Amino acid sequence: MKQITNTLLMVRPAAFRMNEQTAVNNYFQEKLAINNEEINAQAQQEFDAFVLKLRNHGIEVLVLQDQKELDTPDSIFPNNWVSTHENGNVAIYPMYAENRRKERREEFFELLEESGFKIKSVVDYTEAEEEGIFLEGTGSIVLDRQNELAYCALSARADEELFIEFCEDFEYFPVVFNAYQTVEGKRLPIYHTNVMMCVAEEFCVICLDTIDDKKERKLVIDQLKKSGKEIIAISEEQMHQFAGNMLQVRNNQGEKFLIMSASAHNALNTQQTAQITKYCQILSSDLHTIETCGGGSARCMMAEVFLPKA
Repeated sequence: MKQITNTLLMVRPAAFRMNEQTAVNNYFQEKLAINNEEINAQAQQEFDAFVLKLRNHGIEVLVLQDQKELDTPDSIFPNNWVSTHENGNVAIYPMYAENRRKERREEFFELLEESGFKIKSVVDYTEAEEEGIFLEGTGSIVLDRQNELAYCALSARADEELFIEFCEDFEYFPVVFNAYQTVEGKRLPIYHTNVMMCVAEEFCVICLDTIDDKKERKLVIDQLKKSGKEIIAISEEQMHQFAGNMLQVRNNQGEKFLIMSASAHNALNTQQTAQITKYCQILSSDLHTIETCGGGSARCMMAEVFLPKA
């Protein structure tokens, strides 16, 4: 299976702001001292500049416009509710915040089909919401598609049993662990796996310092090494600049890029940058407003399209 794609589906925000329903356990979110209209306008500017940069580098980006009346402040992060797979299957995931459940829109699939992609079947896990069980897509699950491995840091948004069920349905070997960050002197679970690790074709950027249990840390390191990935370790401080929230993609010429925000790029040291650029170019864009209010970054904004062409 392919690890990286050249097609992304992104959702342009219409009502972006700090989502009070996600802030309860997303410790990356912060308030900005401007009103919500201004926040949304700034987020739209950052989004448009980001999409333009991706397209200018030969990466195919399909854009779905959010609808203001839905009042979905986090619609800009579609990878949390949907994932697509090479065999034509699509997974739809249960979301922790009630106002995020409205992000799941039929138009998303219509846009894919209009763009020539074929959806064979949909695996829908959303019933789990009724039991208070959640698994937030490729936010909660970091996939090593090539080696059929799925990494998951458990949290209120990543249920172990449902993760195992996903792995059985999609034929991945589960790698389960706990990852923490320090919040006001306490070690609390990190809300999404993809803020502390990114698996690319040849390497993995990971904040090992967040895996407090030594056995669990060894398990993760062993799996990465066994699958031939060079481990590029980042600090917890760098993780807070979203240096773990990255995605490797390729363009229509087959050139590879590691996509990240400007703050993530600036947080990397010379050695880490050299480790990455051995394998691919770095492509970064300023996402300051989106990161500050949304508590998510470049990776969260990109839903990868792996579906076959019709």
